[in-house]
Amino acid sequence: MILRSRSLLAAGLVLPVLVLTAGAAFAQASGQLPDLGQLLPSGEGAMTGRIVQMIVLLTVLSLAPGLLIMVTSFTRFAIALSFLRSGLGLQSTPANIVMVSLALFMTFYVMAPTFDKAWEEGLKPLTENRISHEEAYQKITAPFREFMLRHVREKDLQLFDDLAAGSFAPRADGEAIDLRIIIPAFMISELRRGFEMGFLILLPFLVIDMIVATLVMSMGMMMMPPTVIALPFKVLFFILIDGWNMLVGGLVRSFF
Repeated sequence: MILRSRSLLAAGLVLPVLVLTAGAAFAQASGQLPDLGQLLPSGEGAMTGRIVQMIVLLTVLSLAPGLLIMVTSFTRFAIALSFLRSGLGLQSTPANIVMVSLALFMTFYVMAPTFDKAWEEGLKPLTENRISHEEAYQKITAPFREFMLRHVREKDLQLFDDLAAGSFAPRADGEAIDLRIIIPAFMISELRRGFEMGFLILLPFLVIDMIVATLVMSMGMMMMPPTVIALPFKVLFFILIDGWNMLVGGLVRSFF
């Protein structure tokens, strides 16, 4: 993952250089020099603002995976699927890429209305220069704010609201809650719900492990690990109850 991130970063740094170099070479071949003034607006303040905007955009793009985890349903799905694999006793099946991909597509399914609303009301008008950056930020974050407030626990939200009392500016009556309070509260709420679902997932597999261990001990098979015998029974049990359908359906329905 580190090597992949470094490769993407290197590609992101080298690609603009190659584009500018190719453009300069083409301009020289055609007898025209590139006009850098067309890329950046005139005036020191405007030029600095454009550079800051580009830096912020690159930073947001580099943090996109973390933002996806923080403000969407991905956390709950990933934790529940991890508990499932641990309950079955499988170390690498399904593979990590399969589990993460399944969690991602389930996240896109659940968050589709939120993504569509953020695109139609905020990002699309911004790309068409119909609204300012400040207004676009408010319209893009509003659907995610609504989604998180709908699923966050009031106790967790109150916790971070109390902790922020001495750090943030006091919130007036009727004022929207700051995202710096909503996001951590939403994350620990999702962690709690993910562990609650994980307990329910592990419980039937624990019963199978206990039954198999009792039978193995009663038969005097002291050298035979109970997990080796319990594994095929747990897999068979999961198949017979159509476990993937039940698990995925239950996880998705928990957000509706």
